[in-house]
Amino acid sequence: MRILVTGGCGFIGTNYIRRLLSHDPDAVVVNLDKLTYAGNPLNLDGAAEEFGARYRFVRGDIADAELLPRVLEEHGVEAVVNFAAETHVDRSIDDPAPFLTTNVLGTQNLLEASRRYGVEQFVHVSTDEVYGSLGPTGSFTEGTPLAPNSPYSASKASSDHLCRAYHMTYGFPVVITRCSNNYGPYQFPEKLIPLMLTKAENDEPLPVYGDGLNVRDWIYVLDHCLGVDLALRKGAPGEIYNFGADCEKTNLEVIRTLLQIVGKPESLITFVADRPGHDRRYAMGYDKARRELGFEPEYDFAEGMRETVAWYQNNRDWLENVRSGSYIDFMNRWYGERK
Repeated sequence: MRILVTGGCGFIGTNYIRRLLSHDPDAVVVNLDKLTYAGNPLNLDGAAEEFGARYRFVRGDIADAELLPRVLEEHGVEAVVNFAAETHVDRSIDDPAPFLTTNVLGTQNLLEASRRYGVEQFVHVSTDEVYGSLGPTGSFTEGTPLAPNSPYSASKASSDHLCRAYHMTYGFPVVITRCSNNYGPYQFPEKLIPLMLTKAENDEPLPVYGDGLNVRDWIYVLDHCLGVDLALRKGAPGEIYNFGADCEKTNLEVIRTLLQIVGKPESLITFVADRPGHDRRYAMGYDKARRELGFEPEYDFAEGMRETVAWYQNNRDWLENVRSGSYIDFMNRWYGERK
C-alpha cells in the first residue's frame, strides 16, 4: 500500500511512520511535512537508509492546492493518513490564525485533492479535545456532542465536520480517529511531560496551571499508532473511532510520577494562573474500537513513563537541537505572563 502521511515529522506522525514501515514490509510511505517549529527532520534521521525506497520525504504544506495533486499522482498514493495540524492549545490562544489555516483550510484542501485523485482510504487523526470538558464521571463516546473550548479544539472540530461532510456528500471513504493525550519519544518539549522533564533535570520551577487537578486520559504514543493503523486497515468509511488507555491522571499525578522517576523533589512544583478555557477532565471510551477494530492498548502508564524518560535521557542531542528553536521564547513569555 502506498500511503501519504501528512505531518510525519511531528511527534505522533514520526512514531506512526517508524512503526508502519517496521511492521508492514509492503508499505511505502510518502511523508509530507511543512517542517514548522514542531516538525523535526531529525525525527526520521536514517529512515531512508533503513527502509530504502519504501520511505520518501516531501517538504510541503497541506494548504498548498497546487502541490497536493502532484504529490498524489507522482507517488501513486492509495491511502492518506492526516496528522498535519497545529496542535498546541496555548499557542492557539495566543494566535488562532495558523490553526484555522492548517487545521481547517488545509484539511479541506487535502480532502478535495484526495477525492479528485481517487484515494481509496483516508484517515483523519483528531483529538478528544473536540468533545470539550467532562464532569467528574463518565467518558466520551463517539456520539458525544462536540463542544470545543479553545481555538485549537474548535479548529479540529471544524476539520472533523469537513471530513464527515465529504463522506456524506461525496461518499468519500474517510475515517475519523480521536485519541486521548499522547506521550512518548519525539514529543516536542512544549508539551507537559517533556517540558516538565527538562525543567526538573535542570532544577527549574515546574509551572502547573491552576490547582493541578485537571484530569487527562493518557496513552503511550505507540498504542495510538496501533489504533490509527487498525482504523486504516479495518475502519468503516464514515465512522469515528476513539482511542484511549483507561489511564486518567491529574496533571499533578503525572508530574509527581515524573519527579519520582528522575529523583527530584516535589518542591520544584510551582502553581501559575490557569489558562483560559482550560477543560477540567477528559476520559475516552474506546469500546467501539475494541469491538470493531480489535484495538487494545499494550502499555501501562508506569511502563510508558519509564520508557519515555529513558528515551529523552538517551537522546539529549535531539532534545538540545529542538530546544534551540523559537518555542523557548514563546513558552517563557506565556508562563511569565501568568505568574
